[in-house]
Amino acid sequence: QVQLVESGGGLVQPGGSLRLSCAASGSIFSIDAMAWYQRAPGRERELVAHITSGGSINYADSVKGRFTISRDSAKNTVYLRMNSLKSEDTAVDYCNIQGRLAERPHAVFVSWGQGTQVTVSS
Repeated sequence: QVQLVESGGGLVQPGGSLRLSCAASGSIFSIDAMAWYQRAPGRERELVAHITSGGSINYADSVKGRFTISRDSAKNTVYLRMNSLKSEDTAVDYCNIQGRLAERPHAVFVSWGQGTQVTVSS
């Protein structure tokens, strides 16, 4: 089984910054894509940022210019640097990784992290 462990959430004031991390472990043959989602109170889960194994990156309009997604392929880890945080960013953030298992390299797996709380308040 592939396991994802998230960290980096917390309480910050408006305008502050946080860096989220998500590390994958297990019998992974390769990783095809990594992403971050957020679930805010009273709202559906939304895609925040996405990065492929080839380096293509996509951001939600609401975070462009403020958030940066990056990865460390050797460590099977994805990061989300969040700057200029707003109260609207208060949410539980989840990482998502898609890849292939070592025992079944032609099959695709999708794994989710446990979530990390981000609270932006003065």
